[in-house]
Amino acid sequence: MPTTFHEIPRERPLTPLLDRANTPDELRRLGEAELETLADELRQYLLYTVGQTGGHFGAGLGVIELTVALHYVFDTPDDRLVWDVGHQAYPHKILTGRREQMGSLRQKDGIAAFPRRSESEYDTFGVGHSSTSISAALGMAIAARIQGSRRKAVAVIGDGALTAGMAFEALNHASDVNANMLVILNDNDMSISKNVGGLSNYLAKILSSRTYASMREGSKKILSRLPGAWEIARKTEEHAKGMLVPGTLFEELGWNYIGPIDGHDLPTLLATLRNMRDLDGPQFLHVVTKKGKGFAPAEADPIGYHAITKLEPINAPAAPKQASGPKYSSVFGQWLCDMAATDPRLVGITPAMKEGSDLVAFSERYPERYFDVAIAEQHAVTLAAGMACDGAKPVVAIYSTFLQRAYDQLIHDVAVQHLDVLFAIDRAGLVGEDGPTHAGSFDISYLRCIPGMLVMTPSDENELRRMLTTGHLFNGPAAVRYPRGSGPNAAIEPGMEPLEIGKGIVRRQGSKAALLVFGVQLNEALKVGEALDATVVDMRFVKPLDEALVRQLAASHELLVTIEENSVMGGAGSAVSEFLAHAGILKPVLHLGLPDYYVEHAKPAQMLAECGLDGAGIEAAIRARLASLSA
Repeated sequence: MPTTFHEIPRERPLTPLLDRANTPDELRRLGEAELETLADELRQYLLYTVGQTGGHFGAGLGVIELTVALHYVFDTPDDRLVWDVGHQAYPHKILTGRREQMGSLRQKDGIAAFPRRSESEYDTFGVGHSSTSISAALGMAIAARIQGSRRKAVAVIGDGALTAGMAFEALNHASDVNANMLVILNDNDMSISKNVGGLSNYLAKILSSRTYASMREGSKKILSRLPGAWEIARKTEEHAKGMLVPGTLFEELGWNYIGPIDGHDLPTLLATLRNMRDLDGPQFLHVVTKKGKGFAPAEADPIGYHAITKLEPINAPAAPKQASGPKYSSVFGQWLCDMAATDPRLVGITPAMKEGSDLVAFSERYPERYFDVAIAEQHAVTLAAGMACDGAKPVVAIYSTFLQRAYDQLIHDVAVQHLDVLFAIDRAGLVGEDGPTHAGSFDISYLRCIPGMLVMTPSDENELRRMLTTGHLFNGPAAVRYPRGSGPNAAIEPGMEPLEIGKGIVRRQGSKAALLVFGVQLNEALKVGEALDATVVDMRFVKPLDEALVRQLAASHELLVTIEENSVMGGAGSAVSEFLAHAGILKPVLHLGLPDYYVEHAKPAQMLAECGLDGAGIEAAIRARLASLSA
């Protein structure tokens, strides 16, 4: 069984076996008796590297043995291995030629936090969002069949990701086309079954064996000649398995279910995977693992150790603390509790982001009004719509990148029916080391085109609180988008006063250029305004746009500059230009925002600088445009 470690190594551990397994080809040259030692070395090396870089933690520790077994049994990369979400893929990266690059993980120009096709041939599918693996692996299995190839397709999905409807859509389709593929359910919360031990491991070996499969097929041929006999035998087998293993649901969907087995028992994993590798049709293996396995603190607190920051050197001087306000998510969480106390109609909904979106206090104070729907963004939005139809005032707390998954429901179920649903959109803009799959780069663009939608962009903590109140009181769908992290420490008014809808505010009066800011770049824009003697405006509302203010600014300035942490294409700046064009106003406009490419992972400050959205970039762009106008 795995060795348990109690501290994260600060020095690179000795890993003689792991050093011989640079690729899966080299791994497969090791003897099977060496693999448990290799797994211990891999776990210790993972602890060391994540301690150096920070990153996702518990999930990778939980799949050490599974990762070793998969690459040992299957002929990767020819056999396709698809990891769902990708939080657990660090051991996979280490075993697929990237061991010595792990020190660059999540850093600018380093390797990515998630599997990425452009990074390695072993990363067969790029991920970041959950519940995509079965669909992708099914596509690969069908492609192999069309090409006449015997290569295998394997999807590894967690019990949390399996809650999404997309996963069940793929399970249903795979059985319909009788795809030759394997789905591995990594049950790391024991939420489906606690039936793990010697008997279930033994049964899994028997039920997955070629001998059992051959006997089953032979019996089917014989019994099929007798009217009704095969159906009786099939039902008998199904009920017998149902008493011993919890796979009836998957069997009914057309999958050959095996398990649950202990995902940290390497010999059982190897034997079962070998047996299932060559079985035809949809195969489903249920593996039970423990998040943080092999690191005692993470086993005790899997949520707290979902991800960690890098270890600071011993005796390093403390970094100077910079004044900053509470996290925007904390401001939202406090507002939610405060508004719930005044409005009994308020309900809070989240798709598995209770901690991230800071609904913990709300869930404890108002458990009957709190709904965590698991990883099911589409359901979250339509659930809110149904509640709003019958008098509730739902608040959907959701990350910007995840709301993309429920866009049809946002339009069809909420907006078309003009329902009172407030979307508290966290992680808007660039999010740093998790990279483009997690960035909230497009929400202004995809929200402002929806008729009847109220779209707000706070510049500080107090504005966030007031905009949440504004959206809650609004008659119709409303959205407030705010970034990850802390604000500028603005004084927060304790009341629940809304803003006047569609009205921006001039924060600094200047000449020549007017900076129209949509969101948290306001502080940097004010500094630039001082340097250039420019007007700075907190626009606040993307929709409805303060057209009167835009018209006034256009009449009194040589240049309008729009600033937003959203895609320039279709964003708030586009709204300004569309208004000017419609009004027949000819005025130079400089749009500053996210460029027309995916901004790669780095520190948030590095990403903003790359996009020209830091103070230096904003000032340089404005100076260059003003110079071109006067040339």
